[in-house]
Amino acid sequence: MTPTSAAIGMCFPRTFPAALVTDVARRLDTGGADELWIIEDCFYTAGPSLVSAALTSTERLKVGLGIVPAVARTAAVTAMEFATLEALGPGRFLPGIGHGVQEWMGQMGVRPKSPLTTLEEVTTAVTKLLAGENVSFQGKAVYLEDVKLDAPPVEPPPILLGVMGPKSMALAGRVGGGIVLAEPATPPYVRQSVEYAGSPEGFVVAVFSAMCIRSDRKAAYEWTAPWLGWRINDNHPGVTALPFFADMKKLYDESGADGLVGMPTDWWTEIGAIGTLDDAAAHIQALEAAGVHHIGLFPDPEVEHGLPQLDHVLELAKR
Repeated sequence: MTPTSAAIGMCFPRTFPAALVTDVARRLDTGGADELWIIEDCFYTAGPSLVSAALTSTERLKVGLGIVPAVARTAAVTAMEFATLEALGPGRFLPGIGHGVQEWMGQMGVRPKSPLTTLEEVTTAVTKLLAGENVSFQGKAVYLEDVKLDAPPVEPPPILLGVMGPKSMALAGRVGGGIVLAEPATPPYVRQSVEYAGSPEGFVVAVFSAMCIRSDRKAAYEWTAPWLGWRINDNHPGVTALPFFADMKKLYDESGADGLVGMPTDWWTEIGAIGTLDDAAAHIQALEAAGVHHIGLFPDPEVEHGLPQLDHVLELAKR
């Protein structure tokens, strides 16, 4: 895959207070970062509202939405949301749709019988509506009768699908404009995902990358190791795609998080923007070499620890 020069930004964790979003967006905007990625998870803050605040408080910053669950809103309302946000910041909005965590969907009474079919129908319908089409659609999960947006975008943004499995990646390649991969979005995972998607022309790749930058590598590793252990136990595809996953899992099974702290630096560099500022820059370069277009650096979810990382995002964006 041809290396790209990726846009660098920061993720706004679901646990950050909503009122903080305008300050974070402005600091990124004036400081030279490219993007802010809003995280929508049930039952935290609402993504479109935060995207709106970020877009209207900045001049040039792109704002990504990662991701809205396909069934949390109807397809028509999702299209209305996306069209409105694009109008608030023309060319600066990056929308994402995903399956949503199925347990959460069940809690809300909207868990679909087939998440894959539902995501395909919603993505197809929203894409047509954003293109200004008059849409009538009777599917298994989506019903529209003579629906047309009053003010569709002049240039509709690509819809990125926040998915993980091979079948969902293939779906993204068929009906989506790209993918957004949750952390840890390692370079091997990126390549694997794009391959599953069929490597379509013009396919947009956005990733969330775990970030923990310290002057001392060991301090960063100690802070991040428990989270990495959780990802290993989950068999997250971002770690299972790593060529050293079996050795890493054995190390964790035998020695726990303490064992992970002693892993080679190049292993940590594959996993995230973890270690020193130079290590983080090397991770970004590896993602660019894998063909990534957008990188949202994901800080610690606690404000007191995560917000100071914004300065590191600005330093990396200027490199």
